[in-house]
Amino acid sequence: MISITDRIATLTMDDGKANAFGFDMMAALNSCLDEAEKAADVIILTGRPGIMCAGFDLKVMKNAPEKATEMVRLGGELLLRLFSSKQPIIIAAPGHGIAAGGLLMLAADYRIAAAGDARFGLNETAIGMVLPPFGMDLARFKLNNQFLDAAVVGATLYLPEEAVNIGYVDQVVAADQLMDCALEKAKAMQQLDLTAFAGNKKIIRGAMIEKIAADLASGKGLKVSV
Repeated sequence: MISITDRIATLTMDDGKANAFGFDMMAALNSCLDEAEKAADVIILTGRPGIMCAGFDLKVMKNAPEKATEMVRLGGELLLRLFSSKQPIIIAAPGHGIAAGGLLMLAADYRIAAAGDARFGLNETAIGMVLPPFGMDLARFKLNNQFLDAAVVGATLYLPEEAVNIGYVDQVVAADQLMDCALEKAKAMQQLDLTAFAGNKKIIRGAMIEKIAADLASGKGLKVSV
């Protein structure tokens, strides 16, 4: 679902379940991004109460390996789209961001989480998976290097306040203030020179963007098993 007011777009992920990165969810997000990129200066991405995103669709991952590879590729392309977006991307996380949901947190420019018992992190080691190259790249780019082994290899999941120090989250606010805070941040970012924003973002992330794009195009590391 998308709403646009005063050139600030709010995209809401809500499948009534875990907001998994399945084919339908990713197609819907890409469609909303198409609209937002044409009509908005800043994009806020949020989830449903208690959930931002709990990862890729495990039913596909477990039961359809050939489809799983395509799903992971599409997920990588979506994350790359967010990571390289010319518009500022703000995440307002009302709950868990785990596995692909953790990568989603890493792809945004500014991440706000609701205080509470939500968990953020990459649990692939715990469920018998190896991160695809784009996932490792996002982790290395955004996570505090001091905690990289524990966060990625050790599959540690973090509470919102802990996730700030690790690098998944920039700010934690009360749940009832989450969207107001995201809107306030969006308005502040809207006042930036957005052409310069996009240019400087490209300089900082350009090499990583090119690497991720090349890996996705070649299919490197996309085959998964659970």
